[in-house]
Amino acid sequence: MTEVGAGAGSGVCVGGEVDDGPLFGARRDEGVLMSGHQLDDGGRAAGEARRRLGERQGAVVAALVGGGGVPEGFDAGRLRVQARSLVAKRRSVVARSRPEVAAAAGEELAVLFAAYAAERAEPPSGYRADADDFAEWLRRQGRLPAARRSPWWSRLLRR
Repeated sequence: MTEVGAGAGSGVCVGGEVDDGPLFGARRDEGVLMSGHQLDDGGRAAGEARRRLGERQGAVVAALVGGGGVPEGFDAGRLRVQARSLVAKRRSVVARSRPEVAAAAGEELAVLFAAYAAERAEPPSGYRADADDFAEWLRRQGRLPAARRSPWWSRLLRR
């Protein structure tokens, strides 16, 4: 794959030939300028290019967050470093959003969160869900007592 700096108006792409036409720095990939402009085949190549790009992106995401294999062309060591970094970022967000959960994990927070993250094929859809899921995981591990639920308005009655 040849690296080419994107010029004004050109799109991001993976692979293909450099197009020295009106969009300098854009690439041609099976009849489609990767800036999104169709060249000559009625959109079939664009759909195929998007499908292949989606597959490659999915493989990278799976390797980063789901413990998938290293996609072809990627450095395994760098991918592992980035995957650990993403787990650390999730852990810090969980610790800020649910400090009682981080306190329950104590000094073992990093180890416990890494074990929790390794058990999941993909992270939850948001940081609150991740924090709640980690809290539930800690409960199942016996590290966090069962949550006491009371209505939000009960705090007002205690005044």
